[in-house]
Amino acid sequence: MKCLKTIIFIGTNKSGSSREAIKAAEMLGYFTVLFTNKERQIEQRHLYVDVHEMIFIDTTNVPAMKNEIISLQSKGNEIMTIVSFIDAHVATALKLCKEFCPNDLSSIAAEVMENKAQTRILLDGLPCSPKFTTVKPGEHVDAKVIDTFNGFPLIVKSSSSTGSKDVLRASDIDQLHQHITKLHEKDPEDHVIIEEFIEGDQYLVEAIIYNKEIHIAGIIEQEITYGKRFIITGYGVLATVPRPLSEGIEEVLKSIIDKFSITHAALHLEMRLSNNKWRLIEINPRISGGAMNKMLHAAFGYNLAEETLKLYLGEKPVLEQKQSNFIFTQYVIVDKKGILERVTGKNRARKIEGVVEVYVKPKKGTLLVPPLSMGHRYAYVIARGRTMSSAKVIAKRAAKELQFHLIET
Repeated sequence: MKCLKTIIFIGTNKSGSSREAIKAAEMLGYFTVLFTNKERQIEQRHLYVDVHEMIFIDTTNVPAMKNEIISLQSKGNEIMTIVSFIDAHVATALKLCKEFCPNDLSSIAAEVMENKAQTRILLDGLPCSPKFTTVKPGEHVDAKVIDTFNGFPLIVKSSSSTGSKDVLRASDIDQLHQHITKLHEKDPEDHVIIEEFIEGDQYLVEAIIYNKEIHIAGIIEQEITYGKRFIITGYGVLATVPRPLSEGIEEVLKSIIDKFSITHAALHLEMRLSNNKWRLIEINPRISGGAMNKMLHAAFGYNLAEETLKLYLGEKPVLEQKQSNFIFTQYVIVDKKGILERVTGKNRARKIEGVVEVYVKPKKGTLLVPPLSMGHRYAYVIARGRTMSSAKVIAKRAAKELQFHLIET
């Protein structure tokens, strides 16, 4: 029986970094298996030609997944690695990998990172860590707790929040209590975190850790749209990074890696530069989703999803820059609710000089809403420029060409 060198993926989105990782695995010559709990992906099986075998399964049921892995092995599949590029599945994939295809990646750090309360507690005391407190289910927040902060506004989030979901801003004590009650009603067992609100420019840092060495894949300026939620609508990949900026980021990364005792990992951080000090907003044990992989490829010529896979396979990832471009990605959101009738302007946007890619996610008949999470960003334009300002101008101009025609509901 011929052994199929197999990579198992736990979950994927239809597009973005998680899907590009599957495509990279196929290009590297591996047999790809997807564990999915999404019925729609089973129904649209024909759209996933890069997935060689798709298995419908409860991706929170570890014993069931173990049985499927054993079944694959009995059929001749040699499991090379088990990986996830999706929130909440990263640690599970690493645990399964430790059992079925041991490598040097620890699930412990990923498990802590997936819980924002545990992350804050672990990193408490570092200069980059903001003031915070956690609220247990049923616990009342009194005035003494609030007095430890420097007044309002405050950030309120659930310990398991992802993609800007369940991250709220409280402007006064009444709103704070409302947000805490709302989050506890949504998940009665989840801790709620209260954090100081940090002013300053926000950056995203993509990194791979190999043998405790930091390899920064990209430093990206972020533009935030403030509505009911904090939604990132603009990303600017820096082709050149001022030395003080890169040194400060590396220093923060080193302190975090030490705290987590990380030897090998792929991760990304969101940080704010406030009064010339770096403050950690969030950390996640995976490459960013959405257009991030394509942004970095357009900027530097490497495929971060592919290099992350190599890390999971026990190989040394190589982030060799083949080019150096300023890249800006503009996401498109809507300001009213409605059923999508059609999208116009895609061809006009693509013809603008400097545009690398135009992507529109929803199909006709989809219900679109003003953003409550990152998943409510419905299109993006990636543009290249000689400077960041020129790339930004091109991306924003092209994005304005995209018009979502809605039937209001």
